[in-house]
Amino acid sequence: MDLQQLVTQIAKDMIARRDRGIVADYIPELASIDPDHFGITIALPDGRIYSAGDSDTRFSIQSVSKLFTLAIALGKLGDRLWQRVGREPSGQPFNSILQLEHEQGIPRNPFINPGALVVTDAILQGHEPREVLGEVLRFIQSAAGDGDIRIDENVARSEAMHGDRNLALAHFMAAHGNFFNPPEKTCGTYFHHCAIEMTCEQLARAGRFLVGGEGAPRLISPASVRRINALMLTCGHYDGSGDFAYRVGLPGKSGVGGGILVIAPGRAAISVWSPGLNAHGNSHLGTLAVEQLARATGWSIFG
Repeated sequence: MDLQQLVTQIAKDMIARRDRGIVADYIPELASIDPDHFGITIALPDGRIYSAGDSDTRFSIQSVSKLFTLAIALGKLGDRLWQRVGREPSGQPFNSILQLEHEQGIPRNPFINPGALVVTDAILQGHEPREVLGEVLRFIQSAAGDGDIRIDENVARSEAMHGDRNLALAHFMAAHGNFFNPPEKTCGTYFHHCAIEMTCEQLARAGRFLVGGEGAPRLISPASVRRINALMLTCGHYDGSGDFAYRVGLPGKSGVGGGILVIAPGRAAISVWSPGLNAHGNSHLGTLAVEQLARATGWSIFG
Protein backbone atom coordinates (compact mmCIF):
# COMPACT_ATOMS: atom_id res chain seq x y z
CA MET A 1 0.00 0.00 0.00
CA ASP A 2 1.20 3.51 -0.83
CA LEU A 3 0.92 5.20 2.57
CA GLN A 4 1.80 8.64 1.24
CA GLN A 5 -0.99 8.45 -1.30
CA LEU A 6 -3.36 7.30 1.44
CA VAL A 7 -2.66 10.17 3.86
CA THR A 8 -2.79 12.68 1.01
CA GLN A 9 -6.24 11.42 0.02
CA ILE A 10 -7.47 11.41 3.63
CA ALA A 11 -6.29 15.01 4.11
CA LYS A 12 -8.01 16.03 0.88
CA ASP A 13 -11.25 14.37 2.00
CA MET A 14 -11.17 15.94 5.46
CA ILE A 15 -10.29 19.44 4.25
CA ALA A 16 -13.28 19.30 1.90
CA ARG A 17 -15.74 18.60 4.74
CA ARG A 18 -17.75 21.41 6.30
CA ASP A 19 -18.79 19.59 9.49
CA ARG A 20 -15.68 20.45 11.48
CA GLY A 21 -16.88 20.35 15.09
CA ILE A 22 -16.42 23.10 17.69
CA VAL A 23 -13.11 24.25 19.20
CA ALA A 24 -12.61 24.05 22.97
CA ASP A 25 -13.80 27.51 23.94
CA TYR A 26 -13.47 27.05 27.72
CA ILE A 27 -9.69 27.51 27.36
CA PRO A 28 -9.35 30.97 25.78
CA GLU A 29 -5.99 30.25 24.10
CA LEU A 30 -7.58 27.27 22.31
CA ALA A 31 -10.78 29.12 21.41
CA SER A 32 -8.89 31.26 18.92
CA ILE A 33 -7.49 28.34 16.88
CA ASP A 34 -8.65 28.19 13.24
CA PRO A 35 -10.97 25.14 12.92
CA ASP A 36 -9.97 24.74 9.26
CA HIS A 37 -6.64 23.15 10.22
CA PHE A 38 -6.12 19.46 9.49
CA GLY A 39 -2.92 17.43 9.65
CA ILE A 40 -2.05 13.75 9.60
CA THR A 41 1.15 11.72 9.96
CA ILE A 42 1.94 8.00 9.94
CA ALA A 43 5.26 7.08 11.59
CA LEU A 44 6.63 3.58 11.09
CA PRO A 45 8.73 1.98 13.86
CA ASP A 46 11.97 2.64 11.95
CA GLY A 47 11.20 6.37 11.75
CA ARG A 48 9.88 6.67 8.20
CA ILE A 49 7.00 9.14 8.07
CA TYR A 50 4.15 9.89 5.70
CA SER A 51 2.40 13.23 6.20
CA ALA A 52 -0.22 15.48 4.65
CA GLY A 53 -2.06 18.68 5.47
CA ASP A 54 -0.90 20.85 8.38
CA SER A 55 1.37 18.13 9.74
CA ASP A 56 4.18 20.57 10.55
CA THR A 57 2.00 23.07 12.47
CA ARG A 58 2.38 23.06 16.25
CA PHE A 59 -0.69 22.52 18.41
CA SER A 60 -1.42 21.99 22.09
CA ILE A 61 -1.46 18.23 22.75
CA GLN A 62 -3.50 18.64 25.95
CA SER A 63 -4.65 15.24 27.26
CA VAL A 64 -2.46 13.29 24.84
CA SER A 65 0.29 14.21 27.32
CA LYS A 66 -1.38 11.87 29.82
CA LEU A 67 0.10 8.93 27.90
CA PHE A 68 3.60 10.12 28.64
CA THR A 69 3.03 10.93 32.31
CA LEU A 70 1.39 7.52 32.75
CA ALA A 71 4.43 5.83 31.18
CA ILE A 72 6.71 7.69 33.60
CA ALA A 73 4.50 6.84 36.60
CA LEU A 74 4.40 3.14 35.73
CA GLY A 75 8.18 3.17 35.42
CA LYS A 76 8.52 4.68 38.89
CA LEU A 77 5.68 3.02 40.80
CA GLY A 78 4.72 -0.07 38.84
CA ASP A 79 1.48 -1.68 40.02
CA ARG A 80 1.42 0.46 43.16
CA LEU A 81 -0.08 3.19 40.98
CA TRP A 82 -3.32 1.19 40.69
CA GLN A 83 -3.95 1.61 44.42
CA ARG A 84 -4.76 5.25 43.65
CA VAL A 85 -6.45 5.10 40.24
CA GLY A 86 -8.60 2.51 38.49
CA ARG A 87 -8.48 0.99 35.01
CA GLU A 88 -12.15 1.06 33.99
CA PRO A 89 -13.99 3.25 31.46
CA SER A 90 -15.76 6.13 33.15
CA GLY A 91 -18.98 6.58 31.17
CA GLN A 92 -18.90 10.19 32.40
CA PRO A 93 -17.46 13.44 31.03
CA PHE A 94 -13.68 13.75 31.47
CA ASN A 95 -14.01 16.40 34.21
CA SER A 96 -16.98 14.96 36.12
CA ILE A 97 -16.99 14.97 39.92
CA LEU A 98 -20.08 12.75 40.28
CA GLN A 99 -18.32 9.43 39.82
CA LEU A 100 -15.39 10.57 41.94
CA GLU A 101 -17.72 11.25 44.85
CA HIS A 102 -19.48 7.90 44.46
CA GLU A 103 -16.14 6.05 44.45
CA GLN A 104 -14.65 7.95 47.40
CA GLY A 105 -11.89 9.83 45.66
CA ILE A 106 -10.49 7.02 43.49
CA PRO A 107 -10.66 8.04 39.80
CA ARG A 108 -11.91 5.46 37.32
CA ASN A 109 -8.88 5.59 35.01
CA PRO A 110 -5.71 7.63 34.40
CA PHE A 111 -7.03 9.41 31.29
CA ILE A 112 -9.95 11.34 32.76
CA ASN A 113 -8.91 14.57 34.47
CA PRO A 114 -8.99 13.35 38.11
CA GLY A 115 -7.05 10.23 37.15
CA ALA A 116 -4.43 12.26 35.29
CA LEU A 117 -4.15 14.58 38.30
CA VAL A 118 -3.42 11.57 40.52
CA VAL A 119 -0.75 10.38 38.05
CA THR A 120 0.83 13.84 38.04
CA ASP A 121 0.65 13.94 41.85
CA ALA A 122 2.40 10.55 41.99
CA ILE A 123 5.37 11.55 39.83
CA LEU A 124 5.59 14.94 41.56
CA GLN A 125 6.00 13.49 45.05
CA GLY A 126 9.38 14.48 46.46
CA HIS A 127 10.17 16.73 43.49
CA GLU A 128 9.60 20.26 42.31
CA PRO A 129 7.35 21.02 39.32
CA ARG A 130 10.32 22.25 37.27
CA GLU A 131 12.08 18.89 37.73
CA VAL A 132 9.01 16.87 36.78
CA LEU A 133 8.17 18.99 33.75
CA GLY A 134 11.78 18.67 32.60
CA GLU A 135 11.51 14.90 32.96
CA VAL A 136 8.27 14.79 30.96
CA LEU A 137 9.75 16.94 28.19
CA ARG A 138 12.92 14.83 28.05
CA PHE A 139 10.86 11.65 27.82
CA ILE A 140 8.81 13.02 24.92
CA GLN A 141 11.86 14.47 23.18
CA SER A 142 13.65 11.13 23.49
CA ALA A 143 10.62 9.24 22.16
CA ALA A 144 10.34 11.64 19.21
CA GLY A 145 14.07 11.93 18.61
CA ASP A 146 13.55 15.69 18.55
CA GLY A 147 14.71 18.25 21.10
CA ASP A 148 12.52 21.02 19.70
CA ILE A 149 9.44 20.22 21.79
CA ARG A 150 8.35 22.71 24.41
CA ILE A 151 5.57 24.04 26.64
CA ASP A 152 3.38 26.90 25.42
CA GLU A 153 3.38 29.17 28.46
CA ASN A 154 0.43 31.17 27.16
CA VAL A 155 -1.75 28.05 27.05
CA ALA A 156 -0.53 26.98 30.51
CA ARG A 157 -1.47 30.38 31.96
CA SER A 158 -4.84 30.27 30.22
CA GLU A 159 -5.57 26.85 31.71
CA ALA A 160 -4.48 27.96 35.18
CA MET A 161 -6.75 31.02 35.02
CA HIS A 162 -9.71 28.81 34.15
CA GLY A 163 -8.73 25.71 36.13
CA ASP A 164 -11.18 25.92 39.03
CA ARG A 165 -12.86 22.64 38.17
CA ASN A 166 -9.57 20.73 38.15
CA LEU A 167 -8.64 22.36 41.46
CA ALA A 168 -12.01 21.26 42.85
CA LEU A 169 -11.31 17.67 41.72
CA ALA A 170 -7.87 17.79 43.34
CA HIS A 171 -9.21 19.16 46.64
CA PHE A 172 -11.94 16.52 46.65
CA MET A 173 -9.38 13.74 46.22
CA ALA A 174 -7.19 15.33 48.90
CA ALA A 175 -10.17 15.18 51.27
CA HIS A 176 -10.25 11.41 50.64
CA GLY A 177 -6.51 11.01 51.26
CA ASN A 178 -5.67 10.38 47.61
CA PHE A 179 -3.44 13.42 47.09
CA PHE A 180 0.06 13.87 48.51
CA ASN A 181 1.04 17.32 47.25
CA PRO A 182 -0.78 20.65 47.64
CA PRO A 183 -3.54 20.67 44.99
CA GLU A 184 -2.30 23.99 43.58
CA LYS A 185 1.18 22.53 43.04
CA THR A 186 -0.06 19.40 41.28
CA CYS A 187 -2.60 21.28 39.18
CA GLY A 188 0.03 23.80 38.09
CA THR A 189 2.26 20.95 36.94
CA TYR A 190 -0.68 19.30 35.19
CA PHE A 191 -1.65 22.50 33.36
CA HIS A 192 1.91 22.84 32.09
CA HIS A 193 2.31 19.31 30.74
CA CYS A 194 -1.07 19.59 29.01
CA ALA A 195 0.26 22.78 27.36
CA ILE A 196 3.08 20.96 25.55
CA GLU A 197 2.93 21.84 21.87
CA MET A 198 3.94 19.50 19.06
CA THR A 199 3.38 18.93 15.38
CA CYS A 200 1.68 15.84 13.97
CA GLU A 201 5.07 14.61 12.80
CA GLN A 202 6.62 15.03 16.25
CA LEU A 203 3.67 13.39 17.97
CA ALA A 204 3.59 10.39 15.64
CA ARG A 205 7.33 9.87 16.08
CA ALA A 206 6.93 10.14 19.85
CA GLY A 207 4.20 7.50 19.80
CA ARG A 208 6.49 4.84 18.34
CA PHE A 209 7.54 3.67 21.80
CA LEU A 210 4.04 2.21 22.13
CA VAL A 211 4.16 0.49 18.72
CA GLY A 212 7.01 -1.99 19.12
CA GLY A 213 8.71 -3.41 16.07
CA GLU A 214 12.26 -3.07 14.79
CA GLY A 215 13.63 0.43 15.16
CA ALA A 216 11.02 1.67 17.66
CA PRO A 217 12.31 3.40 20.82
CA ARG A 218 12.44 1.12 23.88
CA LEU A 219 11.63 3.49 26.72
CA ILE A 220 9.39 1.35 28.94
CA SER A 221 8.86 -2.35 29.53
CA PRO A 222 6.85 -4.46 27.07
CA ALA A 223 4.35 -5.09 29.89
CA SER A 224 3.77 -1.35 30.31
CA VAL A 225 3.38 -0.95 26.55
CA ARG A 226 0.61 -3.58 26.55
CA ARG A 227 -1.13 -2.03 29.53
CA ILE A 228 -1.06 1.52 28.18
CA ASN A 229 -2.40 0.37 24.81
CA ALA A 230 -5.20 -1.53 26.55
CA LEU A 231 -6.17 1.57 28.53
CA MET A 232 -6.05 3.70 25.40
CA LEU A 233 -8.50 1.35 23.70
CA THR A 234 -10.98 1.28 26.58
CA CYS A 235 -10.53 4.76 28.09
CA GLY A 236 -8.59 6.97 25.68
CA HIS A 237 -11.58 8.91 24.32
CA TYR A 238 -13.48 9.62 27.54
CA ASP A 239 -17.14 8.62 27.30
CA GLY A 240 -16.71 8.23 23.53
CA SER A 241 -14.14 5.43 23.93
CA GLY A 242 -16.49 2.61 23.02
CA ASP A 243 -17.60 4.35 19.85
CA PHE A 244 -13.99 5.02 18.84
CA ALA A 245 -13.03 1.39 19.45
CA TYR A 246 -16.05 0.25 17.42
CA ARG A 247 -15.32 2.53 14.48
CA VAL A 248 -11.51 2.49 14.43
CA GLY A 249 -10.47 -0.66 16.28
CA LEU A 250 -7.14 0.78 17.45
CA PRO A 251 -5.86 2.20 20.76
CA GLY A 252 -5.95 5.99 20.74
CA LYS A 253 -5.68 8.99 23.03
CA SER A 254 -7.33 12.30 22.28
CA GLY A 255 -6.89 15.83 23.57
CA VAL A 256 -9.17 18.86 23.52
CA GLY A 257 -6.57 20.68 21.45
CA GLY A 258 -7.85 18.52 18.57
CA GLY A 259 -5.00 16.02 18.48
CA ILE A 260 -5.29 12.22 18.53
CA LEU A 261 -2.43 9.74 18.81
CA VAL A 262 -3.38 6.28 17.54
CA ILE A 263 -1.29 3.12 17.81
CA ALA A 264 -1.39 0.24 15.33
CA PRO A 265 0.59 -2.31 17.37
CA GLY A 266 3.65 -3.57 15.54
CA ARG A 267 2.87 -1.37 12.53
CA ALA A 268 2.75 2.38 13.09
CA ALA A 269 1.90 5.39 15.22
CA ILE A 270 -0.63 7.76 13.64
CA SER A 271 -1.29 11.32 14.70
CA VAL A 272 -4.06 13.57 13.47
CA TRP A 273 -4.97 17.13 14.33
CA SER A 274 -8.14 19.06 13.67
CA PRO A 275 -9.23 21.54 16.37
CA GLY A 276 -13.00 21.11 16.06
CA LEU A 277 -14.37 18.69 18.65
CA ASN A 278 -17.39 16.40 18.75
CA ALA A 279 -19.85 16.13 21.65
CA HIS A 280 -17.44 13.92 23.63
CA GLY A 281 -14.55 16.40 23.40
CA ASN A 282 -12.64 14.44 20.74
CA SER A 283 -11.50 15.76 17.35
CA HIS A 284 -14.40 15.34 14.91
CA LEU A 285 -12.41 15.20 11.68
CA GLY A 286 -9.54 13.43 13.41
CA THR A 287 -11.84 10.58 14.35
CA LEU A 288 -13.24 10.34 10.82
CA ALA A 289 -9.72 10.39 9.39
CA VAL A 290 -8.35 7.52 11.47
CA GLU A 291 -11.53 5.53 10.83
CA GLN A 292 -10.90 5.94 7.10
CA LEU A 293 -7.24 5.00 7.56
CA ALA A 294 -8.01 1.89 9.61
CA ARG A 295 -10.43 0.65 6.97
CA ALA A 296 -8.01 1.31 4.11
CA THR A 297 -5.04 -0.37 5.81
CA GLY A 298 -6.84 -3.19 7.61
CA TRP A 299 -4.83 -2.31 10.72
CA SER A 300 -7.71 -2.78 13.18
CA ILE A 301 -6.59 -5.08 15.98
CA PHE A 302 -9.85 -6.98 15.48
CA GLY A 303 -9.03 -7.94 11.89
